[in-house]
Amino acid sequence: MASTLPLFHLYGDPPDDQAFDFIHVETIASRSSIHDWTIRAHRHRNLFQILLIEKGGGEMTFDVTRLPFTAPAAILVPATIAHGFRFEPDVTDGWVLSFTEDAAGALTDRAGEALARLRALAAQPVIPIGDEAERARLSALCAELLEEHSLAREGFRLAMRGLLVLIAVGVARLAASRARTGTVTLRPADATVAQLRALVDENFRIERQLDFYAQKLSMTVDRLNDHVKRATGVTAGHLIRQRVLTEAKRQLVFTTQQIHDIAEELAFADPSHFARFFRKQTGTTPHEFRAQRGG
Repeated sequence: MASTLPLFHLYGDPPDDQAFDFIHVETIASRSSIHDWTIRAHRHRNLFQILLIEKGGGEMTFDVTRLPFTAPAAILVPATIAHGFRFEPDVTDGWVLSFTEDAAGALTDRAGEALARLRALAAQPVIPIGDEAERARLSALCAELLEEHSLAREGFRLAMRGLLVLIAVGVARLAASRARTGTVTLRPADATVAQLRALVDENFRIERQLDFYAQKLSMTVDRLNDHVKRATGVTAGHLIRQRVLTEAKRQLVFTTQQIHDIAEELAFADPSHFARFFRKQTGTTPHEFRAQRGG
């Protein structure tokens, strides 16, 4: 277990905070085979990933849960989420598509709506594919994306963005079908909530006060809370607390950091303050939480 949860651009590569309009595609085997078919828990600061599992299966770590998967399936991994994979050696294959979320938005203002919807659908990241024709279509789109990337012909960047949108729409439809909502699913995410989440991701370690975020969004605290409650069913303060709690859980499960160091990193006044916060949110102490998960 690492002392801290690794942060990569692509797995094994140093972070690239300046990545923009980035789209990358590769086969699962091309990278996992050189790592003994195990991708250890890590995260990406600014990359969303879609995996298409065409053969085999395995188990994934998604934040602090473990989920089995088997082909054919799609897997959604939003930026900042801790994740890892154990693939069936020499069996599992398919595609890994990695992209910054601005890549599809570069086409038109509305082209990113499918990607925004994918973030919400990724709460349940494993999406079985029951339609063989749809699996084949997604596979063909990934292969075409790889060809565009490899050959770099005239207009290849525009072509790659278009293929990315088609893949995102296809996977979003599969996820919506799984949910059986019977409604149009490629609706845009609430812009204010999306902005709040982005601000919280950037500042939660040092800023917990709601008025900070309200000011950044040019809103009053009451108006922000009301808006978020209508859009999500929870308050803005709850979103901030959950982001802090999620980070604490990741550090407890995936790293060997001392609990007092985690408390300091998350800007708690002292370890006892951190422990009280953690118990209030989870009903257990940080020590107990780590022990229950083999830490």
